[in-house]
Amino acid sequence: QVQLVESGGGLVQAGGSLRLSCAGSGRTFSTVTVGWFRQTPGKEREFVVGVSSAGRIIYDTDSVKGRFTISRDNAKSTVSLQMNSLKPEDTAVYYCAATRSRWSSPPTGEASYAYWGQGTQVTVSS
Repeated sequence: QVQLVESGGGLVQAGGSLRLSCAGSGRTFSTVTVGWFRQTPGKEREFVVGVSSAGRIIYDTDSVKGRFTISRDNAKSTVSLQMNSLKPEDTAVYYCAATRSRWSSPPTGEASYAYWGQGTQVTVSS
């Protein structure tokens, strides 16, 4: 079992920044692949970025490249998502997810992830 808890969401003006954290349980957190997803009402969950256990990073959407940065600290069992230059269209509930399956690159489909956090709301006002 891997338990995940997100934090760091909130309300920010366009152009601002937020840092989301995903705290994982278990001594083997360093072996899991972690992905960040986001979801807006009426839409499917969208993969944003992921990091494999080996540190390989995949961004699924060009809309966040150069603005969002993922990092992991295995000693603290956390994966962070630094979000800069936020836009109103970044408004969503953000979820972190994890999989113990071994992937050379983080998968982008939500079905590949077995463990999910509860989500944290990010609201960007214009």
